[in-house]
Amino acid sequence: MTTSKTLLILGASGDLTERLLLPGLGSLVGGGVDADRELISGLRIIGSGRSERSRDEWQKTVKTAFDGVEAKGATANALVKDADYVVGDPTSKDDLTKILESVEGSLVVYFALPPAIVSEVIQTMASVDLPEGTVFALEKPFGSDSRSAATLNRHLLKLVPEEQIHRVDHFLGMSTVLNILGLRFVNRLVEPIWNNQNVEKVEIVYDEDLGLEGRAGYYDNSGALIDMLQSHLLQVLSIVAMEAPTRIDPVDFRAATAAVLRATSVWSGAPMLPGTDAVSRRARYGAGTVGRRTMPAYASEEGVDPSRETETLAEMVVEVNTRRWAGVPFVLRSGKAIGSPVKQVVLTLKPVGFVPAGLTGSESRERIVVGLRPPTLTFELTLNGDGDPFSLARHDLTATLDPSPLTAYGEVMRGVLGNDPTLSIRGDVAETCWRIVAPVLNSWKRGDVPLEEYPAGSQGPRAWSRDVAE
Repeated sequence: MTTSKTLLILGASGDLTERLLLPGLGSLVGGGVDADRELISGLRIIGSGRSERSRDEWQKTVKTAFDGVEAKGATANALVKDADYVVGDPTSKDDLTKILESVEGSLVVYFALPPAIVSEVIQTMASVDLPEGTVFALEKPFGSDSRSAATLNRHLLKLVPEEQIHRVDHFLGMSTVLNILGLRFVNRLVEPIWNNQNVEKVEIVYDEDLGLEGRAGYYDNSGALIDMLQSHLLQVLSIVAMEAPTRIDPVDFRAATAAVLRATSVWSGAPMLPGTDAVSRRARYGAGTVGRRTMPAYASEEGVDPSRETETLAEMVVEVNTRRWAGVPFVLRSGKAIGSPVKQVVLTLKPVGFVPAGLTGSESRERIVVGLRPPTLTFELTLNGDGDPFSLARHDLTATLDPSPLTAYGEVMRGVLGNDPTLSIRGDVAETCWRIVAPVLNSWKRGDVPLEEYPAGSQGPRAWSRDVAE
């Protein structure tokens, strides 16, 4: 017999719910395995927000999201039919009580809310009765610094235990990020060279051609460093640099990624960013053209306060002080309004110690490139014998990987609804990520690192080099 369960989405009228969360849930219907469909069978989706919305309008929203990911059939129809919407302010005890009266069975609360409001809601929840076994799912950024993250953790743990808290980072649900596990730990060719004896540097890049896209209310208070590097790219780094866990489960897997981030700090070696002695740099886009779109300067976008000097492109260099990775720089970069964006992890290998005399031609750096979007894997190798048997040239061996039937948020929702926190961020890790970026944020606040500009549609400021695969 199926146990009833309610998914309560706070902030259901926002962009996150319609663009990512509901389609992710739908992918469990359309692309999941039987266990996934069993997971959502009997689920009731209740949306809640301050905006007025009827039950019919909410059901149409759910159906549109499901249709977009080909989620059809009896299970999808039942989820749409049972969906409901409750207007209310979750920071109000009376409204929150009214919202919770709609809950049936066990409860999963998804906080699709701005970080500042999440803290208020958590404190309000301390004054109401929650069903036993309630599960929380919270979006990044988790707090605004390590202190506020620690405070939020304390408030959460007064309501539910750590194993029932899912701090969501959908990058951990991306199949291409998870593919790194198989590449590293199951591949006889790759596993022995994944270390500082063979790797010269690691670059984790996630550039986008998108601009602000109406998200000024959130983005202008965070910027690229907090929005992408502090959360997403540090989580990718933790998988790239982790030691092999005994098993992929909530205990061993998360312990391995946490150990990496505890050992991670701002780079202390020789300067790694061309043209600067700093370990970070920042810029924001000016007016320009991206593809066929004409884009205004970021500072002119609606809702932006130019005096904040919010960056739309950020780079920082960190080090992982472990036996495996000591001395290897990890370059993290993410930007918006980039003309030819790449989304990939690149490991540049050290040159071989000896090349026999008589081999001629270009000796290119060998690299392992994991494409995050689109999903690809490329080995950039130096080979000879192409026409001239003694001439060296670069050859790329590329495989296109099959995309997962689940969206990244589908993978997230699988863990949340099944209360499997393997791909959720542990409380101490959320605090650690803020500790890692704090020196960079502080140097920017002091004005030690200038805010540069680049035209929308370019690759960033002209003086910046992006040594990644094109």
